Amino acid sequence: MTITLTDIGRRFNRDWIFKGVNYTFTSGESYAVLGPNGSGKSTLLQVVNGSLSPSKGTIAFNYNNTGFEVENVYRHLSLAAPYLELIEEFTLAEVIDFHFKFKPYIPGIDKNELIALLNMQSSKNKLVKYFSSGMKQRLKLALAFCSDTPMLMLDEPTSNLDTQGVDWYLSLVERFAAGRLTIICSNQQHEYSFCKQQLSIVDYK
Repeated sequence: MTITLTDIGRRFNRDWIFKGVNYTFTSGESYAVLGPNGSGKSTLLQVVNGSLSPSKGTIAFNYNNTGFEVENVYRHLSLAAPYLELIEEFTLAEVIDFHFKFKPYIPGIDKNELIALLNMQSSKNKLVKYFSSGMKQRLKLALAFCSDTPMLMLDEPTSNLDTQGVDWYLSLVERFAAGRLTIICSNQQHEYSFCKQQLSIVDYK
């Protein structure tokens, strides 16, 4: 899997959030998109994953030496982000069943194993709207990590997690991120310390 950005820019009204981004993301590598709050990290991630169109430039997607269009990016992608909402009227079990109608489980994982990974066996039939913010964040991360996709994109992955939750997140990285194209948007080092490549959004202002 490769994603090649050529002279990418994005603006809102007359203000450029970033411009002149020339970069290639490659399978098996881990990337940190860095910058202060409000600098455009999430916007760049949304452009890369096809949620937003660039205001200028082009993006080329390639999987197994075959190009594909931006509207098919979702088939190859798992995403966890603060702005993604869970269906709060579903129980935990229903959210998991619904999610995996669209994405296959990563080998070795099924619904029961995922619930055990979350340590939420007692909440299996609890409505998600009654979950704490930390429980919701754990669920978002588990769904993303445990989906069998070549790309993994995480925006502020430890939002609402305590110290134990951060350790749990890092254990997911170690277990499930290897071999995938992994992109982390963050300004907290513990979230991206494992990333070998770094892209600073302020370099493209």
